[in-house]
Formats: sequence, structure tokens, C-alpha cells
Amino acid sequence: MRKEGRRFVCQQCGHETLGWLGRCPSCGEWNTLVQETVSAKRQKVSGVASSNPPLSIVEITTSNEERFATDIVELDRVLGGGILPGSLILVGGDPGIGKSTLLLMVAWTISKKYGTVLYISGEESLKQTRLRAERIGTLSSSLYILTETCLENIEYFIEKLNPVLVIIDSIQTIYKTDLPAAPGTVSQVRECCVQLLTIAKTKNIPIFLIGHVTKEGSLAGPRVLEHMVDAVLYLEGERHHTFRVLRAVKNRFGSTNEIGVFEMKETGLVEVKNPSAMFLAERPLGATGSLVVSSLEGTRPVLFELQALVTPSSYHNARRLATGLDLGRVLLMIAVLEKRISLNLGNQDIYVNIVGGVRTQEAALDLGICSAIASSFKDIPVDPYTLVIGEVGLAGEVRAVSQLEKRVREAEKLGLRRCVLPANNLNNLKYKGQIELIGVTNVKEALEIVLGG
Repeated sequence: MRKEGRRFVCQQCGHETLGWLGRCPSCGEWNTLVQETVSAKRQKVSGVASSNPPLSIVEITTSNEERFATDIVELDRVLGGGILPGSLILVGGDPGIGKSTLLLMVAWTISKKYGTVLYISGEESLKQTRLRAERIGTLSSSLYILTETCLENIEYFIEKLNPVLVIIDSIQTIYKTDLPAAPGTVSQVRECCVQLLTIAKTKNIPIFLIGHVTKEGSLAGPRVLEHMVDAVLYLEGERHHTFRVLRAVKNRFGSTNEIGVFEMKETGLVEVKNPSAMFLAERPLGATGSLVVSSLEGTRPVLFELQALVTPSSYHNARRLATGLDLGRVLLMIAVLEKRISLNLGNQDIYVNIVGGVRTQEAALDLGICSAIASSFKDIPVDPYTLVIGEVGLAGEVRAVSQLEKRVREAEKLGLRRCVLPANNLNNLKYKGQIELIGVTNVKEALEIVLGG
């Protein structure tokens, strides 16, 4: 049993030390150790299913539990078909990105269809929440708002109201009275999450938790928090862009490849039914370094505008910058262009951007990155009605990509006329449509076609 006293606990991994250290010896993060009081009294934590005897796996009966449909199609897609009863879901994102707005919309739709919903706000007053609900039009007599941060009181009101859904905004403001640590510390976040997990599983009530993120974009608090919950959703987007992308990085009841696309308006988050058309709406025609690429997000292909700007550098070390893309992948494509195509890019500043504030890392964008950089460097525009798809290897070869037919059909819907794609895909493609398909085996062939020789 530990003696009562002071400990320094890492707010990232939960590692404990007797004295303060600038760098955590466990996870290597800097300035994450915070002083906490450790009680000598050992806490007894009851398991979620401690009263259930073990059963043979063949004796366990399963039934398809009906999910709660939120009527927000983009959210239901990411969750795998709706909210599963008894699930614990963590939602993260930058401040002001729209997490509270999205979950208030969820609370409103569920309260209209299924019954009482309890929305617990630890950061806003009752009047502030009411004003936000009026602004986005989510007033309902079955939606109850509670301003509370004490977990014991929250548990009492859950027992009293017996809601069909509970939303907590945010987990960093909740605390247990029998823990001496401050709200938001590793001990409080971990113990509160364990208690809420017990409530969700024993009462079969789905619970949404809103979590803060660090400056690096990861969820604040111990990593064990992400392991305990059933699903982790991130709401991504640039503060100065109207588009928001909801992405699942963990989902025990569905795919982690699906995304939901929303647009932030005065009335709240509005679903984007056709994200490809929205991302290409303001595309300049005839501009150098601009072309259309395709990324497969789950089961849905999405077309983006990829832009590249290559300009002579005025410094000894040329600058490289990528927005919405993996910078390491962009540097790899630059090296391929220098070695295999003999483009002298060593003294050029190169900026690559996915328009709309979207982030994607699919390898099928490689050929588009090469084509956009070469287009800007040679100052030759790419045909605005051409789609470029393909993964590029270190030898400059163009490799096949998955589910190409879906991507081509999406391009046909948006009026594109030509598609440059891997030759291996072309041999196995059964597409019969209006788009001209051109197969290429390496980057040199692709650039000759895209840039007109």
C-alpha cells in the first residue's frame, strides 16, 4: 500500500515519480509531470461485470441490438449505422471546431425519437446552453440540461431520469469527491471514465464524452482513456474553413475508415451530401499546379483539388510545406522527381495543399502530387477535367490502387472527361462509361500525358 503524500504524475501516460522531472522517463514528453496528492486508502473498483459468472462461449446468446438512428447521416455512417446502446464514445477536436454543437444536435434528434436525453455541461451555464440550442434550433421538452461537475451527483440524476442517452461536456471538468486530485488530472480522468463505463454497461445507456485535445492534436489525458472507450471520434478542420470532417480512429462496432463531412453555418453543422462537388466548387480552371485527385474514405470516394506551388528559394535551404498531406510522403515524391525525372528542385521552395482544410494520407494521391509539382515547376497547366490516380514507388513506377471503379464513376458524375491511372488497374477494370481511361506504368509517362509532353 502506498503511503499518503505527494507524487508527480505524467498527464500523458500516467507515470509517477517522487520528484519533478522536466521530461517524463516513460513517454518522453516534456513538461507533463504535475503534482498530485496520493491517498493511502486503497480504492476498491468494482468491474463492469463482476457479478456475472463465467460462461462458455457457445452458451452466450447474441441478438442484433437495435441502434439509435440520429438522422444525421454523416454521423451514423461514421458510427457504423447509429448509436449502439451501452456504448461509451469519446469525441475530440480543437477548441471551437463544433464538438458541442454536433452533440447538441444529436441530443435533440434522439430526444424527439426515443425519449429523455440528459446533456451535462461542465463548461457552460444553463442559459448559455439554451442560447446555443435556440441558435441552431434544437429545443425539445425531452432534452434535459444539467450543469454539474461532481460525478456522484451526475450518477444520481442518471438514476433518477433514466435517460436513453447521456452526453458529458467535457470529461476534463468531471471529478470524484473521494479523489484528492484536481479535475482534469490523470487520476480524475481515469477514475471518472471507469465509473461512467460501468454506468453505460450496467444500465445499457450510451454515453458520449467530449474530450479536450493537446496542442499536438491528440486527446488530452492518459492514453488508457482511449483504450477504455468503445469509439474515438475526431472532428477535424481548419478554424478559418467552413468544412468539418468527422473521422473515427477507433470503433469496436464499425469501420474506422469512414468519414462524415459537415459545413459550419450560423444554424450549426450542416451535412454535406456531395463532398466532392463542394470541394471542387471554387477550383480555378487553367491554373498551373492545380489538378483533381481522388481519395477513398471508407466506402465513399471523394475528389479533392490538389495544389502545388514551386518557386525559387532565396535561402540556402529550400523550404518544404504540406497542408492536409503527410510531409514525409511529399518529400518522397520530390526525391522521385529529382532522381527519376531529373527535375532540379533542390533550390526551389515547394508548397503542397489539399484545398478545403481536409487531411488525407492515401497513397493513391502520389501521382497527383508529382504531377502538381511538375506542373507548377514547368509552368504548364493541367487539363482541369483530368483525374490523376496512382501510387508511386521509389523506382518511379506507378502501382495499382484499390476500388478504382468507384473513383472513376464519382469523377464521371462531376463531369470529368479523362483519367490517368495505373496500367495494372486498366487491365482489370470493367468500367464502361464516358471517361477516357489512360494507363501509365511510370511517372515519366504520366507527366508526358498530363503536361502534354
